[in-house]
Amino acid sequence: MMQASEAINIVWFLGVIAALALLFVAGLKLPVRLGYASRAVSAALVVAVAVAVVVLANVALFRHDAHLDFTREKAFTPSAEAGEVVRRLAEPIDIAYFYQKQNPGAVALGTMLRQLERENANFRVRLIDADQNPALASSFGVRTYNSAVLRSGDRRIEVVTTDDREIALGVLRLLRRREVVICFAAGNGEYDIDNFEFHTHFEGAHSHSHDASGLAVVQMEQHGIGRLRRAIEKLGLAARKVSFATGQPIPDDCGVVVVANPRTRYSPGQTELMRRYLERGGSAMFLIEPDYELDDSLAALLATAGIKVGNGVIVDPKEHYFTDEQMIAVSHYGVHPITRGLTLSFYPGARPLEIVATAGLKLTPLAASSSEAYIIADRLGDDSTAVSALRASRIIAVAAEGRLNETAPSIFRMVVAGDADFVSNSFFPYLANSDVVLAALAWLTHEERAPTMKPPVEVLPTVTLTGEQMRGIFIVTVLLMPGLIAFAGGAMWWLRR
Repeated sequence: MMQASEAINIVWFLGVIAALALLFVAGLKLPVRLGYASRAVSAALVVAVAVAVVVLANVALFRHDAHLDFTREKAFTPSAEAGEVVRRLAEPIDIAYFYQKQNPGAVALGTMLRQLERENANFRVRLIDADQNPALASSFGVRTYNSAVLRSGDRRIEVVTTDDREIALGVLRLLRRREVVICFAAGNGEYDIDNFEFHTHFEGAHSHSHDASGLAVVQMEQHGIGRLRRAIEKLGLAARKVSFATGQPIPDDCGVVVVANPRTRYSPGQTELMRRYLERGGSAMFLIEPDYELDDSLAALLATAGIKVGNGVIVDPKEHYFTDEQMIAVSHYGVHPITRGLTLSFYPGARPLEIVATAGLKLTPLAASSSEAYIIADRLGDDSTAVSALRASRIIAVAAEGRLNETAPSIFRMVVAGDADFVSNSFFPYLANSDVVLAALAWLTHEERAPTMKPPVEVLPTVTLTGEQMRGIFIVTVLLMPGLIAFAGGAMWWLRR
């Protein structure tokens, strides 16, 4: 979307062009002599006025420079996220970008940095050809092409990239005043942050599943969330594994504790450690798969936070991804800081959640299925009861905030989702899945007001449709259009027979 300042600049540009055109037309019709002045004085006066108008026009264009990018990919236009980060800068940042002029991507990034520089006087850019200035590159400690050195006061970071979003992420890291640690629970079979495998799952008899049910034509390592770890590290956050199975309390420097798909049941002692962490103002994210059986103590802790974790798997015949009715597609969200600006996300196998009204707690359903959804016992279970099953919208994710009890000294924050696969390496980069989990982490770390950035993740270009959209396309292209052609042909034959 075009910024208001950019639209004003384009209006200035058109106005100056119109003024110059008017000046040219006037010059063609202007008499050689003006009044009683001599020919030389008339010519000098005309020249002076023309020069003054041209100078003023150039000053106006310089002060209101407009950027027009007619490439289909907008290759020379900064991303909206990078523009937002730069516009919100409140302190000076100096960027020295050492580029290789033979690299088209680096040249394009230089153009975008110049565009961003005009957005905010605190964003100061130097573009330096590394081949022509090797001594200067050496003085900055730069040893590779396309390196950007970002400095603010005595702080300095280096980013090697040709992507403006990476520069914006570098700005956010540079301005971060405190270290925020995202602690990932380990010791109960949770997803591993050191696993960067792209697609790891079990093949089953039905089609495929992402748990141990229906084992197995192909068995690989367990799911990983290494891509999530990479993303939060690019945002300047720290990732660390913590295990409280040994009775050690959760460290106070954990900004968020992420419990991503535990496989073994939590002991009452572990749950008590989590309770103490939340009572002192901690934040937690629970990602619980449908096949996981919660122990009574963990279920009671979540119920104290106003969330009841149901059993079974949600099936949504109306809003689902591709043809899998258990892969719930969500395009409408509850009103919450986490859900601002979210688009389509999907959840491959989710269990239902329920909100239990609790005094002193603020509970918000974040994502839910359509009103046509129903529940089956397990992923590979008998679906013959679908006709008589109760149809209703089922909650998939909930955010909770408040005091865990009347004596708790601080306010906790919690996000619970009935699915964990959507953050795994297999599904994290697609659609808005990464946006959902990163926005949730921003809210849990009390940084929901900070500029939002999505670290770039390489994925294959795809066009994704919900089941309802696919049915609409099928009706239009396979039934309606051929039917209209057949009807028109039949009508023409009838009229000419």
